[in-house]
Amino acid sequence: MPDTFLSGRTALVTGSTSGIGLAIATALAAAGARVAINGLGDEAQVDAARRQVHDAGGGDVRHFDADLRDPDAIAAMMDKVANWSAPDILVNNAGIQHAVPIAEMPVGKWDDILAINLSAAFHTMRAALPAMAAKGYGRVVNVASVHGLVASANKAPYVASKFGIVGLSKVAALEYASAGSRDSGGVTVNCICPGWVETPLIEPQIEARRDGGTREDGVRSLLGEKQPSLRMSLPEDIAAMAVWLCRREAHNITGASFPIDGGWTAQ
Repeated sequence: MPDTFLSGRTALVTGSTSGIGLAIATALAAAGARVAINGLGDEAQVDAARRQVHDAGGGDVRHFDADLRDPDAIAAMMDKVANWSAPDILVNNAGIQHAVPIAEMPVGKWDDILAINLSAAFHTMRAALPAMAAKGYGRVVNVASVHGLVASANKAPYVASKFGIVGLSKVAALEYASAGSRDSGGVTVNCICPGWVETPLIEPQIEARRDGGTREDGVRSLLGEKQPSLRMSLPEDIAAMAVWLCRREAHNITGASFPIDGGWTAQ
């Protein structure tokens, strides 16, 4: 029998029409939450994501669109979500990347990556956290990256944004640490820091590493540079951590960053 401990709760997950975000939204619905999804995609992709999340839990699922580079659009989205059902759980997952050396990084790419990966989380947290504190329960889960803990070449804006969201989360965790109680669940703010995760976006990189071998040969070659486990996480693995952080028992886990990286940051 499913553990629907989030029954009666509402979650907003940004960047949740595919990949890690969709897996998190699906897992939260399976735990009983009504879910607001947000993300890119045509009508068919959005409908497919909404159906997947709904089918996991059977509760209400709605899509709220917003250009996450635009603070006014984010504010409008947060107002619409609050008018539907104020979020008890906020997952900031939306993110983009562009990998070139600093000297070749287009200024517009820097601005967009910082806006979507970092500033958007500030705007959503600023809107959602006061209501969470008033209720005595709230969960903010920011999907950072292993690159919020260590750097790699050619990823200046991405690394800057992910280090930034780790720091932002620590500040918010301190500001809301005393909200609520052990019984109500309190208000916590944490980061998940994935390493390599198996999503369709990395298939071209795996293919490029096969060198005539199997797909598994390509995976091991790709991960060998960074991730000692030589195996990728699944989006569902990241989702399981996000859901666990929403439990009442996690009331004293706040301001933390959890690497799911196969030993990458242990080196």
